[in-house]
Amino acid sequence: MPSARSSTSFSAAYGRRRSSPDGGGRRDTLVLGAGALGLAWALTTTAAYLPPILGRYTESTTLVGLVLAGEGAFALTLPLVIGPWSDTFHTPLGRRRPFMLVALGPMTFALALLAFMPNLWTTALMLFALFFAYYVYEPPYRGLYPDVLPDSVFGRAQGVQHVFRGVAIAGALIGGGYLFHVWRPAPFLVAAGVVATACLVPIVLVTEDGGHGRVFEGVRTYVAQSWRVLRANRDVATFLVCNTAWEGTFAGARTFVVLYVTVGLDEPLSTSTYILAAVAGGYIVAALVAGRIGDRVGLARVISVASAVYGVGLLAGGLGREWHAWYLGLIFVVAIAGGTVMTLAWGLLFKLMPPGERGAISGLATTTKGVGLVIGPLAAGAVIDILGPHLEATEGYQALWPVLGVPIILAIPLVARLARVESEADRVAASEQREAPDVAVDDVGDRPRA
Repeated sequence: MPSARSSTSFSAAYGRRRSSPDGGGRRDTLVLGAGALGLAWALTTTAAYLPPILGRYTESTTLVGLVLAGEGAFALTLPLVIGPWSDTFHTPLGRRRPFMLVALGPMTFALALLAFMPNLWTTALMLFALFFAYYVYEPPYRGLYPDVLPDSVFGRAQGVQHVFRGVAIAGALIGGGYLFHVWRPAPFLVAAGVVATACLVPIVLVTEDGGHGRVFEGVRTYVAQSWRVLRANRDVATFLVCNTAWEGTFAGARTFVVLYVTVGLDEPLSTSTYILAAVAGGYIVAALVAGRIGDRVGLARVISVASAVYGVGLLAGGLGREWHAWYLGLIFVVAIAGGTVMTLAWGLLFKLMPPGERGAISGLATTTKGVGLVIGPLAAGAVIDILGPHLEATEGYQALWPVLGVPIILAIPLVARLARVESEADRVAASEQREAPDVAVDDVGDRPRA
């Protein structure tokens, strides 16, 4: 049985399957983006429509929150094993796709049955099954991007992915809301169908490095490998610090934005709908334009500028004590900046990944999402509670935006350092591309052939 080292050498020797930047690159960005559509539809449906179902079984909002927060536990642990394992799992189907295929059935099954569970605990167990399968699927899925796409389209690929995510969020919220009022299980059944279809697309249509020699060296080995990769890659570690800040801010805002409007500003729920629509619109605009700009002038440079607008906008949000309609315009601009940061983040990480460690690093980056899911809402909630007596006009909620803006601002110098690293990586990649001879690629093994 080959060792992890020999498997990594296999990757280094034969490289990755590269699409051409033209038609092949466009095809693969669309194929890969379909996976994001399914994943985002699944999480949006559970976040929006599972709390009312759980509310039938308990009056404790804390308990409901703890059940939904279980996602963080899976995000913190599973990617550390699944990511590096997918670096060494060479099969005829490839390295990443076997994990995605195994996760697809349980993810679809759990979604379909969520609304039919008879009590709180069985619903929670089914939700945890969904989270387990989700975080088996996501790290290898993320690792496919640098495996099959050329560096020159990383930004555009993430733009396409976030357009799919925007479509999924809008479809799950708007269509799901109508379905939920008709029949409570309907949004979950539709989500299961979307996940089964969309997440199958990259499994079927992506061609990746194949081979033989299935490897499993144990959970402890893969966790240790993840931390070894982290210690050995300073630039990746720097990115992960930034990503923790971005994900924590996003998680905190997602958790408290509706309460900020309805409790802090004493506005009707319709106002939060307008705000979320402005945020979604800005997010989609960012997804459409940020990738192309980032590929031309540098992903880290664009992220730095967008972070400045994003962070300052969040800090300024702490000044508002009552709602004004003209805030929607400012929110739209800040949402474009925030959407730009979230759109380009993974594209920047792809450029920092050493060839044999993409799965492990994708797992580590997914783990930072789990850290954000835990730290962001907890920090924001604690600040609101602490400052509530001192900010009586909004019951402490105006403190939400400054506490979320500070991590964005603090990450800017780190992103600026990564801009220099990215420029050097682009220069080396361009030089290698000019010097590399044209070779054909075998469809199965991705080995150069005469």
